[in-house]
Amino acid sequence: MSLFIFLIISLFLLIIQTAIPFLVKRTVVFGVTIPEPFIKNEKLADYKKRYALIVFFASIITLGIYTIWALTKNPTEELIVLCGTVIQFGIVLISMSLYFYFHGKIVQLKKTKKWKEDLQQVQITDLSIRLQDEMLPWYVYVLPITIAIGLIGYTIFQYTILPEQIPTHWGIKGKPDAFTEKTPFSAISMTLVLLVMQFMFLGMNIATKKSGIKLSATSTQDSRLRQLALRKYSSWFMFLTSLLITLLFSCLQLSTIHPKLISNNWLVAIPLIFLLVILVGNVIFAVKVGRTDKKTTGQVNGKITDFDEDSYWKGGLFYFNRNDPSIFVEKRFGVGWTLNFANPIGYLLVIAPILLILLFQFL
Repeated sequence: MSLFIFLIISLFLLIIQTAIPFLVKRTVVFGVTIPEPFIKNEKLADYKKRYALIVFFASIITLGIYTIWALTKNPTEELIVLCGTVIQFGIVLISMSLYFYFHGKIVQLKKTKKWKEDLQQVQITDLSIRLQDEMLPWYVYVLPITIAIGLIGYTIFQYTILPEQIPTHWGIKGKPDAFTEKTPFSAISMTLVLLVMQFMFLGMNIATKKSGIKLSATSTQDSRLRQLALRKYSSWFMFLTSLLITLLFSCLQLSTIHPKLISNNWLVAIPLIFLLVILVGNVIFAVKVGRTDKKTTGQVNGKITDFDEDSYWKGGLFYFNRNDPSIFVEKRFGVGWTLNFANPIGYLLVIAPILLILLFQFL
């Protein structure tokens, strides 16, 4: 079972990491802004292909060795989990190492070829685009929050029938394998963690909705389609994730209160279903957004270029711009959002909930 789970996760990770250069917006290659007239440069296409081939074959060979080892040597579950985790980190490490290598190559290529010269940098604003925004409203996220609050109330009501040892972790086979002593706090600690996560998703949705919509001056319609798709599908994906986490945590909490309510088979199946839905949803989200601006829908103006924001991106990954009020901005490597690290509100929305969750785990 452990081998199967780690292979599934690793394969999805492999797919996403291999495809990333082809899913980011077309005017950004390995974190570097490329003026529209040069996006079809042969070297850029070659760098993307080399990245994809190296990540794909290195990961496939590693996963093949891992699978053969696990099937022939019969290692313990703990060792399978440990090695599987190391391999997943290894895939990400390979991907990021290649990213930084090609990022440096493109920075040098852009500088050597003087791609920004003779092009006028332009920023545009479309005030009407907010009317086309299809992000979910904030109150939709109240549904899973209401479920969590109800679950906390039900747990308190049923406190007397709870076991003296409260499960804190469930193993691969669906059975709890770590416990803590029963107290009023430990009885609801898992639901409190759930509540913090739900409010984090709610805050991220509100912050994303208020973030700026950056359009391309050279192909406005294509960038408009991408921005609207990114906002719409990320909103739905965050809500789906929040809802699925709520259902998963609810099943675990109810199985603690009523041990016979959910069979062991379902306790094994439910996390697997949750994992598969999240992984498939992540791929669909990436493809839906990634393909929106790959075919131009109008004439591209080759005499102007977008405002070059490379100076605000450290290594093409970390965005620092005190003049931008946005809390989240579109990633330059990957599909989705990243923090504007110059905006302290972002730390409050993301870091504070994580610290609060860790605090609950130690109490």
